[in-house]
Amino acid sequence: QGVLVPGLGTFAVIHEQIHGKEKLYVVRKPVFQLDIDMSCLQELVFPTVMIPGDIEIMPLDYWWLSQTNSLPPDVVRGCVEETILLYSFQLRDRQRPAFAFENIGILSCQDNVLCMQFHCSCIAGLESQDTWVALLLT
Repeated sequence: QGVLVPGLGTFAVIHEQIHGKEKLYVVRKPVFQLDIDMSCLQELVFPTVMIPGDIEIMPLDYWWLSQTNSLPPDVVRGCVEETILLYSFQLRDRQRPAFAFENIGILSCQDNVLCMQFHCSCIAGLESQDTWVALLLT
């Protein structure tokens, strides 16, 4: 399942097969598919990530988020929308702030490459059997 954050992109978990010397590994790996207005990405490069069509993409659950911080869902939605808008404006103005997602990772720009770096704990939480393989792939 994936989660669409409107104006920013989609987070999903994909299964990837890796052929080892003696074993086939199938690991769960987090991915992020950027969906920012391309006019914001002047001079920036972003790795192309394709989320397979068989993965169900759900909209961001503002009600669930509101339960984690005791704010009404409409306030949470407004905060998310304003934060993404601010981030887009900063990219357009050639500022390169990092965008941190708690317990997930950091969207950052290094050498004009905008990329999502997932926390090791996020990857390990998704893949308990072949954690090291998943960490190396991500």
